[in-house]
Amino acid sequence: MRGPIAPPQVPLAASRAETFADLVQDSVERLERRWPQLADIDFLVLDVPRLDGAAAGWNDEAVPLGGAVPARDGRPARVVIYRRPVEIRSKGRDERASLVHEVVVEQVAELLGLTPETVDPRYGED
Repeated sequence: MRGPIAPPQVPLAASRAETFADLVQDSVERLERRWPQLADIDFLVLDVPRLDGAAAGWNDEAVPLGGAVPARDGRPARVVIYRRPVEIRSKGRDERASLVHEVVVEQVAELLGLTPETVDPRYGED
């Protein structure tokens, strides 16, 4: 017998990457209610950070969980969340959702020039 184990509409059928992207989207939607200007920011999920010139500030102990790129040259601002480093630092779905939200809040705060607590008053309460 061949075929999918679960029908496509069942959560079991979603890949880890799709599930993670949904967590990021949920977090963004939560913040957009308070900050409508976030609609102008692109939110991306990458598996891991790239090792290029941006890696110069890294050390052996810190792998970034996300990054923010300001708007320039007609391109919108971007927030990037790195899936694998976040997954490694979280044990279950609830902990992962909380960490994703913290990273999104921190990156949005950096782009807007605000503190994370201003972006989301519940930041750090978990």
